[in-house]
Amino acid sequence: MVVVLIIACEVGFWVLLVAGLALRYLARMPRTGAMLLLMEPLLELILLVVTAIDLKNGAAADWKHGLAAVYIGFTVAYGHYTIKWVDGHFAHRFAGGPPPVKLYGLARAAHEGKVWLRTVLMAVVACALLQVAIWYVGDGGDTKSLHEWQGTALKIVSIHAVIALTYLIWQKKDPGRTTATEEAARPQEKTLR
Repeated sequence: MVVVLIIACEVGFWVLLVAGLALRYLARMPRTGAMLLLMEPLLELILLVVTAIDLKNGAAADWKHGLAAVYIGFTVAYGHYTIKWVDGHFAHRFAGGPPPVKLYGLARAAHEGKVWLRTVLMAVVACALLQVAIWYVGDGGDTKSLHEWQGTALKIVSIHAVIALTYLIWQKKDPGRTTATEEAARPQEKTLR
């Protein structure tokens, strides 16, 4: 039941997001759209309550409960960011908003560092929820799966740290921007032709 609820929460997240943005931009009902977007956290609250009830009713703590904790952590860390990102793209596409800004160089590396910090927040929330579940189940229950999910959350943080670091080490240059050296070489190219 927990896995089905996780899937329902994910589907519900995107349905509420698209419906809220459609009301905001296409139907020109910004308040109604905002109200729909504010309902997003209720999905995670429902998932948290159902997971706790499942454990309270004697369900063995297994991978489903760990996945629920990581999903809630992900939504806490990335939910608002995702809504803002999709809102910007939706506004550009359907409401004449400005195009999304593309980042290059150190600005992109700084952005990726901030995104990594969201992953750290996800892991902190997930590990805290998992620890509460471990304490709730107690010594008499099998909590091995929940401990493994804590390790998985930390592995995700480590892998994302390496990915974020690559943006600092191998910075992508803005294709529309030229350096002073390239600018100085261009007039000479024209005179040679």
